[in-house]
Amino acid sequence: MKMINMGELFAHPRINNVETDRVPFSNNENSFLLKPGDLLFARQSLVLAGAGKCSIFVGDNEEVTYEGHIIRARINSKIADPFYYYYFFNSSVGRQTIESIVEQVAAAGIRGSDLAKLNVPYPPLPEQRAIAGILGALDDKIEVNRRMNATLESMARAVFREMMKYEGGNWKQGSILEFANLLSGGTPSTSEESYWDGNIEWVSAKDVGNVGGVFILDTDKKITQLGVDNSSTKLLPEKTTIVTARGTVGAHCILGKAMTMNQTNYGLKAKVGIGDYFVYFTLSEMVEQLKQQSYGTIFDTITTKTFQSAQCAQPPNDVIQEFERQVTPLMDAILNNQEESRTLASLRDNLLPRLMRGEVRVK
Repeated sequence: MKMINMGELFAHPRINNVETDRVPFSNNENSFLLKPGDLLFARQSLVLAGAGKCSIFVGDNEEVTYEGHIIRARINSKIADPFYYYYFFNSSVGRQTIESIVEQVAAAGIRGSDLAKLNVPYPPLPEQRAIAGILGALDDKIEVNRRMNATLESMARAVFREMMKYEGGNWKQGSILEFANLLSGGTPSTSEESYWDGNIEWVSAKDVGNVGGVFILDTDKKITQLGVDNSSTKLLPEKTTIVTARGTVGAHCILGKAMTMNQTNYGLKAKVGIGDYFVYFTLSEMVEQLKQQSYGTIFDTITTKTFQSAQCAQPPNDVIQEFERQVTPLMDAILNNQEESRTLASLRDNLLPRLMRGEVRVK
């Protein structure tokens, strides 16, 4: 039987048909089965912000249970809407309510008995459903875009792999640097306030690992033009492929617009006459090889030498251009979907606290 653990809870706000660990299960444990609409709370977290994190179980094609570090709350749907309370606990108001019962010992945690005693808003059920409906419609569209993008990326990858079989795949082997220029990044001085909190995205390895799509559109930290001018970081052109080079190496994405990056990443920008998407998919297919050739005592590291020694097929330019012609509409559609989803998520996140505080009312 499937079992939801903390990894799934933190990775999926709305849990629906996700891959999980499997555990043996007996009939006398049926009370621990999940039902659609069950709220799941993280009992503990190493960080304060993670304790009490709330997800909602939407459903699955088979029976699902949950591990002991998760608290399940089952809302009586006759008098309250579970999706309303899922959105409540994911709002700033709900988070403040949760933090009132978080205990900080070795790790931050909550208890089910304290959770059950929380005072929460209780608008009329029709209003709860209306609020959940508005926010749910935004999340539904974001999920549709995510699934559509997964299909589009699979189609583009299939075109790439089919191209690599061309002429039996008898092309010579060489470095990806035959096709792309290798770019590096840097970090402005953290002691100089004027370098930070600007409007220029600054990509870290963490940003790449958390991107959740082909393209990166935003970053956790931003820098100013002064920060760019007084450091080794540079403004990289859009559609540059970014790959993490230290720690958890090999995570990769494409810049959705011009951004800077720090020294934990490398950039690969297609040379003239070579397509950016060809570079991205070539890198994507090389990730395991790059990992194997990385080195380090504590952390694995990719270096310039790694890119020089790792081998990839070297198709002729006309084949590359034909590949680029075929996949560009697919990849541009992915970018458009990601941008739309980002706009929808921003709208949802702006509406959420206002709806929960009653500043915006719905009929």
